[in-house]
Amino acid sequence: MSLPIPLMTIGLLLLANVFMTFAWYGHLKHPGASLITVIFISWGIAFFEYVLQVPANRIGYGYFNAAQLKTIQEIITLSVFAVFSIFWLKEPLSWNHFVGFAFIAAGGFFIFHKW
Repeated sequence: MSLPIPLMTIGLLLLANVFMTFAWYGHLKHPGASLITVIFISWGIAFFEYVLQVPANRIGYGYFNAAQLKTIQEIITLSVFAVFSIFWLKEPLSWNHFVGFAFIAAGGFFIFHKW
């Protein structure tokens, strides 16, 4: 039995974003590491993001249009980053972050609403 397309798409995008968030921001916790080292490690981590991201978009396209896929991606990215920021970087988010994220999520409403 196959999972529904929206569930597969969103699940793969969620996993892809975990990898990409670590690829882009994980090294910030290690400021003493050389730049070339973190670039290559980040590329290695990003490979797994692409292994998940590309199939997510291929599976989801047709059920979702491209703008909807990108909107899902961005909302997931902010959600993953918020958790990452708090638990990995130990940087708390304040009210203004949540207001900004809410405005971006509101943009999702306009993308997905049938007018």
